[in-house]
Amino acid sequence: MTAAVIAASAVVIAVLALVGFGPVIVERRRARRARRSSRPVVPAYDPGREKRAERRARDLLKGVVSAEEYAMYVELGFIALEGGEATDGSYGYILYPHRPIVAFDSEPGGLLSEYCVGFPDLTDPDTSGRLPDADDVLAKWMSLHGSERDLLSSANMHVPGWQIDPAQVRRDLRRLREWRAGRMADSRAPAMSVDAR
Repeated sequence: MTAAVIAASAVVIAVLALVGFGPVIVERRRARRARRSSRPVVPAYDPGREKRAERRARDLLKGVVSAEEYAMYVELGFIALEGGEATDGSYGYILYPHRPIVAFDSEPGGLLSEYCVGFPDLTDPDTSGRLPDADDVLAKWMSLHGSERDLLSSANMHVPGWQIDPAQVRRDLRRLREWRAGRMADSRAPAMSVDAR
């Protein structure tokens, strides 16, 4: 008899618990489902996404910078430009993607300093805040053209070699001189005539 009484008591307690706590449990499950459905759906990894973003960024870069600067970016991987405050072209900058801006002395090619600036992508949480390479270079280019002094005053300045190997920058400056000399030679070459018979 005691086993039957215990079983009946357990059934009564379960029914009372279901009646008493059932609505609360159901409401909590509905609220949990609503929270899950309101979360943004994270898209599956798309390996071509970064390539498409870089292609769009290059198209934008091409539309903003000069043809020479765009060709420089495509062929050398960076853009070099003269400092805006100097009228004699005595200094310049190399704009690498996702690396500091490197200031250099134009004549002897000596390195002056590195300026660390960041332009995060705050619009897309899936990119971890990183702009495509061409967009990062364009942001630096626009900031230097817009207000060189403001950009450099807000940047973290370091001595050359803090983040970028000075030997690499010197190689890039040499490559830049050779690239510009090659373009000058190409522009001076006479057009070949074609004998049309």
